[in-house]
Amino acid sequence: MNDAPTDPAATNGAAPAQASALPPEEMDRMTDDIVAALKTVYDPEIPADIYELGLIYRVDIADDRTVTIDMTLTAPACPVAGEMPIWVENAVAAVPGVREAKVNMVFDPPWDQSRMSDEARIALDMW
Repeated sequence: MNDAPTDPAATNGAAPAQASALPPEEMDRMTDDIVAALKTVYDPEIPADIYELGLIYRVDIADDRTVTIDMTLTAPACPVAGEMPIWVENAVAAVPGVREAKVNMVFDPPWDQSRMSDEARIALDMW
């Protein structure tokens, strides 16, 4: 399998770093649509989406259109720790062209406020 990793949080939707069997236009569309889907998932305790909060560490789109996401939580003891990965899988699996979505919960590196986008900082008034 020729995986084409994308890191929307780091590349802001730029083309993947490695070659893919998927056409570049399809990879770009899927990446944009996946980011849009991730932005529909919110931590119920924080009025900002998980993408802008910097909770998404990695998104891989495989040639077979399986999407693997590494994400974290603002705190390991988050009350929705068991539910949020399911919300993310469901949101990404609904993107046209995605065959399957899998979420890996990771805590290394630990999340901190420096991972938040300016949009999240504005929403949370954290300047």
